[in-house]
Amino acid sequence: MTVRVGYFPHNNSLFVLRHTGILERRLPDIEWVDLRELPSKPSVDPVNALPTLHSDWLFDDGGYDVIGTGFTPPITGLAHGRDVVYIGISGPRVENGRLVVKADSGIESAADLRGKRVGIAHGSWQTTLLLFALDRVGLTWSDIVPVDTDVREGGAELVGGAIDAWVGAYPGLTEIEADTELRTLVETEGLFSHPSLWFTRRDFAENNPEQLRAIIEALQESDERIERNPRAAAQYFVDDVERRGGTASLDAWEAALRGRPFGINPVTDEFLDEQQRAADLLLSNGLLARPIQVRDAVVPWIGEFVGTARSTV
Repeated sequence: MTVRVGYFPHNNSLFVLRHTGILERRLPDIEWVDLRELPSKPSVDPVNALPTLHSDWLFDDGGYDVIGTGFTPPITGLAHGRDVVYIGISGPRVENGRLVVKADSGIESAADLRGKRVGIAHGSWQTTLLLFALDRVGLTWSDIVPVDTDVREGGAELVGGAIDAWVGAYPGLTEIEADTELRTLVETEGLFSHPSLWFTRRDFAENNPEQLRAIIEALQESDERIERNPRAAAQYFVDDVERRGGTASLDAWEAALRGRPFGINPVTDEFLDEQQRAADLLLSNGLLARPIQVRDAVVPWIGEFVGTARSTV
């Protein structure tokens, strides 16, 4: 059977794996699905303001069987009744991004965001970071004006005044920091662990365990290669940007990769507690269609295999 793996640059591990040939040596019949080339879909439930693209395409023909994303998408999928299961998580990516404003904005803390325009890539980990930050100071989603921004272009919107605050991530933050003095309102560290994570459909895991094991092993091998030579891995991202007509700094991408954890770990109780807290906050702020229990997405044998594969790398 053909196994479809969804990828995009924001999940660094899968993006690099796409270009190495490591997975093809284990599973010759692989179809790589670039998420950026899939047509967007509106949310199917007007109550849910979160995009559902990742989980929708996991269940649709022409989509994919396995995907890696940030913190929020599997929560959204579960809330829409999608039978997703976790594969594994990375270590904490607390250095990857943070909530910032321009230093001369007059905004001194997250408590000052009431009524302000805050840029996020809505539906990604950035939504969770912002919601956790607001909750910590007693604010809710309705107290701010969320603005859906591109991960990279949000920095230009902050500098230009279209938004008042921005959840930025590297390497995009590098470009803004070079020319603009910023104030950090909220660090990721101390707020939540912000891992990368990978998930699949329950039916795929149950019916194709050997293929899933091969993907896990290939990711572990590829991630170990990134750790050994992050500059070579960074070149894949630069080449991709340039093929699309843009420009990118190899040094900035290398620095970004050096600051991120690689390797897949089993899901932990601490991670699941964070996911549940996020799901409960999203629901109470009107961003989820229904309550969920994230532990319903845990399949024990997958975690056991991920731990074994990790220890043999």
